[in-house]
Amino acid sequence: MGSTVPQTPGTPNASLNSSWASPTEPSSLEDLVATGCIGVVLSAMGVVGVAGNVYTLAVVFRFLRASASMYVYVVNLALADLLYLLSIPFIVATYITKDWHFGDVGCRVLFSLDFLTMHASIFTLTLMSSERYAAVARPLDAVQRSKGYRKVLALGTWLLALLLALPMTLAIRLVRRGHKSLCLPAWGPRAHRAYLTLLFGTSIVGPGVLIGLLYVRLARAYWLSQRASFTETRRLPNPRVLYLILGIVLLFWACFLPFWLWQLLAQYRGAQPLTPRAARIVNYLTTCLTYGNSCVNPFLYTLLTKNYRDYRQRSLPGRGIGGPAGARTFPRGHTPCQRGSGRSLSSSSQQGTEAIALSQAAPGGLCA
Repeated sequence: MGSTVPQTPGTPNASLNSSWASPTEPSSLEDLVATGCIGVVLSAMGVVGVAGNVYTLAVVFRFLRASASMYVYVVNLALADLLYLLSIPFIVATYITKDWHFGDVGCRVLFSLDFLTMHASIFTLTLMSSERYAAVARPLDAVQRSKGYRKVLALGTWLLALLLALPMTLAIRLVRRGHKSLCLPAWGPRAHRAYLTLLFGTSIVGPGVLIGLLYVRLARAYWLSQRASFTETRRLPNPRVLYLILGIVLLFWACFLPFWLWQLLAQYRGAQPLTPRAARIVNYLTTCLTYGNSCVNPFLYTLLTKNYRDYRQRSLPGRGIGGPAGARTFPRGHTPCQRGSGRSLSSSSQQGTEAIALSQAAPGGLCA
């Protein structure tokens, strides 16, 4: 798919990420320089991305462990990025040596890892978007969802991603072509093209439509809340958490959509529209984009964690509710009203622990 590896008629290159392909023609000085540059860039991305995601996990475990939704979902995203970044050394080794050295098991694991982590990430982002929408549309229901419930959803995203990656894991195999080792699928080009088209729908189109609909409805809810509450409170709701989640989603699409379009172009055109050298450059660029997503994400995760922690500190009681002198102050973790389950709800605003504030309601609004 967009690689410069010579293929026999009717046998596609198996790699979703065409960076795994290794050119067989003699390398020129320009090729050596390009290979060295891409190796340095990918290695730097790997170091920065791994460090950033490890830091994100440390921050999340330190500050958001008590937060059911964000804790589970951000851990999911950071783990998916870490898994994807750990494949960089194998890519760099393949680029430099221009051969595959990791055997049949390496083919099955590394080639399907792209599918697995990509789908785990976008499915988790879809869950996060739906969680934020539920917090706005049905805040009480959102509060009542337990951490165990969200862990089951997170586990379901990985199982579904694994199911989608399983066909590649079973079909890929190590093939010798002269002095070269290649990872190629056992199925024919039509089946391969249908499989990639399906995955394009499950990783880009389907989640994109669903997330788009959720954010359209969220925008409408925010607009209505502003019209209803601004005249009374002179304050507008703060949607920073939503903006950051949307930013992570848009970054995912910006990094993976060019890659997918390049791969599908090769599948449906049959022949590359570019010269081998130009195709290799496009492969390098799309590869950097996909790994750049996992490299930049930790910075957004850190911002998301900070903003969500600040939001919870503002929305949780125990910080002098009411404001005026003599107002009752509640200890941290307690509220003036309790549900039978023991989960607390703030009486100073129309939101639960996990709900995003849409309007400033009268005290006791949620206790009614």
